[in-house]
Amino acid sequence: QVQLVESGGGSVQAGGSLRLSCIASGYTFVRGCIAWFRQSPGKERDLVVSLKGDGRTAFAGSVKGRFSISRDVSKNILFLQMNSLKDADSAMYYCAAIPAYTDSVNCPAPSYAYNYWGQGTQVTVSS
Repeated sequence: QVQLVESGGGSVQAGGSLRLSCIASGYTFVRGCIAWFRQSPGKERDLVVSLKGDGRTAFAGSVKGRFSISRDVSKNILFLQMNSLKDADSAMYYCAAIPAYTDSVNCPAPSYAYNYWGQGTQVTVSS
């Protein structure tokens, strides 16, 4: 059973940085897909970045060059480093996982493809 617990959200001024963490218990990084999604009130839950077992990443265009993803395999933790934050980055951020995935080159983008979700961590960016 996979359990995902996010942390690291908070309030920050535009231009600032935050690092989100996701403790991924029961998840094996080399086998599946793990991703960060975000959702603002009244909007869809959108992919921010995904990380496949082979290390392949896929970023949303709006965060390319500002966000990065990394993992600590020994501790089963996924990180999202967010730099140069903008008001538009304000959202609830979720960690999501598919334990085993080999269907295509990249992890899927739609949220419905992911089996496991964390409770989310709120990021608020103010200018």
